[in-house]
Amino acid sequence: MTYRTVKIIVSARKTTMGGHVMYKSLPHKKIARIDPFLLIDHINSPLKGGQKPYEVGVGPHPHRGFSPVTLVFKGNVEHRDSLGNRVIIDAGGTQWIHAGHGILHSERPSRELAMNGGENELIQIWINTPAQYKMENPYYKPLSEQQTPKIIGENSTLSVVAGHYEGITGPIQTYSPQTILRGEAEAGVRLVIPLPRNFNTLVYLLDGEIETDHKRAQGKDMIYFNNDEEALLLKVNRKSRFIVLSGEPIAEPIVSLGPFVMNTQTEIMQALKDSKAGKMGRMQV
Repeated sequence: MTYRTVKIIVSARKTTMGGHVMYKSLPHKKIARIDPFLLIDHINSPLKGGQKPYEVGVGPHPHRGFSPVTLVFKGNVEHRDSLGNRVIIDAGGTQWIHAGHGILHSERPSRELAMNGGENELIQIWINTPAQYKMENPYYKPLSEQQTPKIIGENSTLSVVAGHYEGITGPIQTYSPQTILRGEAEAGVRLVIPLPRNFNTLVYLLDGEIETDHKRAQGKDMIYFNNDEEALLLKVNRKSRFIVLSGEPIAEPIVSLGPFVMNTQTEIMQALKDSKAGKMGRMQV
């Protein structure tokens, strides 16, 4: 059996946002986007404690035209939005927002985590939405670790967040065909991951070391694969945590500005006007 080859491996750029350490692998100076995936930020910044939630995290802000997704690995995230949702997502969980025509939300640690301090690690992904669905009503889907289906192998676990994988359907509704997996494996594990050949596919490695196509990737590296075969072969050299993002290209024009992702500049200008006019909802700080 032959497996997908590697197009490129890039190392995430370390930066800070609001005092939090962040590793940004997409967009990258070598790769603007991997359709339909627009952004990957890995935040790993322990909280010192003795703070209030509004002093840390990200306050209310709008989105339109795509899905901002947060995978929580350590600590938690308290989500509030203009639809009236208020949910705490703990480690192992996922929150998925279909921004649609507009939503306002905040992401902060829980009161207990902000006060007591502790580890705080998450990945945020931006996934484009096809033009025909960009102006639908927004929705919010929280997914706990316990609600996430798992494939448990010998010294490995793959969690199916979205899409169809090995007879399992992930709980999240997507607006284009996708497979989103969370994975962890011990050293020595050999993983074969079948995926549709036409799906653009990447693996982001939180930590550890993985070998594929005779190339090695380490923690904070992103592996972008060619669409030449229907399976990945991942050889785990050191205990690793990773995510697999795979999706059918939407292949539409993209114009983005800040928290808005649309198809034309006119639509972006309208998003700015609607946001200023409060048409994307309102919520308390």
